[in-house]
Amino acid sequence: MKRTITVAALVAMATMGAMTGAQAQATATPVAQVAPAEVAAPAGAVQAAAAPVQARSADVDSIDAIVAALYDVISGEAGKPRDWNRMRSLFAPEGRLMAVAKRPEGAVVLRTMTVEDYIGRNAKAFATMGFFEREAARTSEVFGQIAHVFSTYESRHAAGDARPFQRGINSIQLVHDGKRWWIVNLVWRAEDKDLALPERYLPKP
Repeated sequence: MKRTITVAALVAMATMGAMTGAQAQATATPVAQVAPAEVAAPAGAVQAAAAPVQARSADVDSIDAIVAALYDVISGEAGKPRDWNRMRSLFAPEGRLMAVAKRPEGAVVLRTMTVEDYIGRNAKAFATMGFFEREAARTSEVFGQIAHVFSTYESRHAAGDARPFQRGINSIQLVHDGKRWWIVNLVWRAEDKDLALPERYLPKP
């Protein structure tokens, strides 16, 4: 499971797309200046404002399914069209994608995108760049209709690459409206020379 989002020039902010470090630094907001998020609507409101794109039931009937669909929909060979309607169907209408990175001078920056922002920024990159992202490990918490998935990702330019060119964490917030799961927020942070993934977030032998 953006990646302009999730990637060589694709290291600072990449994972769920193809945002380069330079692009991220030019457009991201310092974390200290980010306004508090609005209070999320209750689960019933999410259902009432359902996304116009019909989801595949197999994509949204469980946490495992929706996380797998998220990774699958952004992955593919260079030039392979992504099923953007499928991606739209995974997110609540209010859903956001956010990339976190550190600038060379040390400032932490945050870029916030709608699903449409993500699509607009990555469609051209995916036309010329192979990008495959998979989940390597996961830590989850669930309480009633809300869930938080801390998903360790690995990014490759080809599905058969022996080693990923990038790893990091996708922090995924989900809500169930009584019928299906929705992605409400996706925040990611890539590893860098100053921030390595702790052992507890790595695949178990």
